[in-house]
Amino acid sequence: MTDCLIVQPIAASGLELLNGAGLSVHTPATTEFTSLEPHLATARAVITRNHGLSATEISAAPNLEVIVSHGAGTDAIDKTEAVARGIPVLSTPGANTIAVAEHTMALILACARQIPQADRATRGGDFDFRYRQTGFELAGKTLGLVGYGRIARKVASLAHAFAMHVMAVTRSVTDAELAGDGVEPVDMDTLCSRSDIVSLHTVPGRHGKFDAVRIGTLRRGAILVNTARGAILDEAALVVALRNGQLSSAALDVFASEPLPGDCPLFACPNLIVTPHVGGSAREALDRTAIAAARKVIEALGTVSQ
Repeated sequence: MTDCLIVQPIAASGLELLNGAGLSVHTPATTEFTSLEPHLATARAVITRNHGLSATEISAAPNLEVIVSHGAGTDAIDKTEAVARGIPVLSTPGANTIAVAEHTMALILACARQIPQADRATRGGDFDFRYRQTGFELAGKTLGLVGYGRIARKVASLAHAFAMHVMAVTRSVTDAELAGDGVEPVDMDTLCSRSDIVSLHTVPGRHGKFDAVRIGTLRRGAILVNTARGAILDEAALVVALRNGQLSSAALDVFASEPLPGDCPLFACPNLIVTPHVGGSAREALDRTAIAAARKVIEALGTVSQ
C-alpha cells in the first residue's frame, strides 16, 4: 500500500520526513501511467514535479486527499478534476526563490558576455573569437522585469549589485514598494522600449502573452530571458526575432512543451541559450522544496512526524 506517491524523485530530506511520519512512500521508475496506476490506486497523497497530474491519473486515485506540487507552479496539474473531487492542490512557493533568481542572472550574464559562443570557439581552437565577440557589461544597463513576485524581487537585488537600472511592470506591488526597492515602476510599452534586457517573471494571462507583436516592441538588439512559464512566450515568434536581429540573444529555462523534441526550431538558433527547467534545482533549493512538500502532505493527512 502506498500512502504518498512521489511521481518524480525528490531530495532525501523530504523522504525522511514522510517516512518519519509513518507514511508508506513510493517513487516509480518512470512517469508512465502503467508505473503510476498501481500506486495511485491506494495513494492518499501525491507529490509531483514538472510531470504534473492529469485528469486520468487523478481519476485513478480514489483515496486521494491532497496533491502537492514540488515547486511554485501548478499548471501541469488538472485542477478542474481536482476541484471536482474536492482535492486541494498545494505548492511550495518561495522554497526555490534564490535558486531561480541566481539562474536568471546566470542566463543574463551568459547572454551578455556570449559565454556559450566563447566556449564553443575555444573548444574549436578559435581564439580569434575574442576579436569578434560583442559581449557587453551589465553595469549601467537597464533590466526590465515583467512581474514582481518573490523571484523578480531577488533578481532586482542581484541586478543592483551589478549597477544596473531596474524597471518593473506589475499589478500586485505598489509604486511606493517598487521605489523602496530601487525599482522604477513603468507600463509594458515603456519597459519594452527602454530595456536592454527583459526578464519574464509572470504567469499566463497576467500581463499578456509575449507574442510577435509584443516582441516587436522590444528595443532592437535586446536580450529576452524566461525562467517563469513556457506558456507566456510565443516560441515561434522568438525564433524569428533571433534570426532577424530584433533580439541579439535570448535564454529559456521553461518551454511550452517539455521535454523539447529533437527537431525543435529553437535548437537552430545559435544566439539562444536553453536549459532543461533547472532554475530551481540547486541542491539547497531542492532540499527546501522537498521538505516543504513533505510537510504539506503530513499536515493535509493529519499525520504528526515522529
